[in-house]
Amino acid sequence: MLKKRGATEMSTSEKFWDKTASNYDQLEKKDEQTYIHIIESTKTHLKTSDVVLDFGCATGRISNEMAKYVTEIHGIDTSANMIGIAENKAKESNITNINYAHTTIFDERYKEGTFDVILVFHVLHLLDDAPIALQRMNELLKPGGLLITATPCVGEKIFLKSLLSFAGRVGFAPKIQSFKLPHLIDTIEGGHFSIIETNGLRKSSQEYYIVARKI
Repeated sequence: MLKKRGATEMSTSEKFWDKTASNYDQLEKKDEQTYIHIIESTKTHLKTSDVVLDFGCATGRISNEMAKYVTEIHGIDTSANMIGIAENKAKESNITNINYAHTTIFDERYKEGTFDVILVFHVLHLLDDAPIALQRMNELLKPGGLLITATPCVGEKIFLKSLLSFAGRVGFAPKIQSFKLPHLIDTIEGGHFSIIETNGLRKSSQEYYIVARKI
C-alpha cells in the first residue's frame, strides 16, 4: 500500500481553503455552466450500485447532487471548514448516503478495491505529487473502476500560468501544476489508467473533463 502522507502536507493548503470556504460557493457560481456540464456528464457514468469517493469534495456541491444516483458517497477534503459546510448541506437536504471526512486520499481507513468511481474535480493541478496520488486512487478502485476528473491546464495560457505561479510563491494562492493537456493525459495514464473520454469545458482556462478506467 502506498504510504500515507502526514499532517504537515495536509496543513499546507488547508489554511488557504479554510479561509476560502465561506465564499467558495459564491465564487464557483460565477462559472455555473461548467458545473452543470460536469454534473450532467458525470451522471451518465454512474450506476445505482456504485460506491463513490469524491476526492477534494470542497463544500459538497457535486457530492450532494450525485448522491441520488449511487448507493454511497465518501467525500474527503483537507479543509475542515469545507467539510463542515458540506455536512450541513447534506443534513439540510436529508441526504443520508454521504460520509464526509476531513482527511487525505492516503487515509488508511480506505482499503484497496473499495470504490467503483473516484471523482477528482479541480484537484489534480493542486497536488504536490499527482503521480503518487493517482497510484493511490488506482489502488482504491475496484477492477475496471472509473476515475472522473475536471482539471484546468493553465500551462496552455502563458500569462495565467505566470500569474498563478507568482501568486503561489508569495502565498496568495495554492501552488499549482501548470499542466498542458498531453502532460495531463500522460500523468493519468502513468497511474495505470486508460483514457476513455476527453472533453474541453471552457476556453478561458483550458479546462478538460476526462474519464479514465483502471487497468
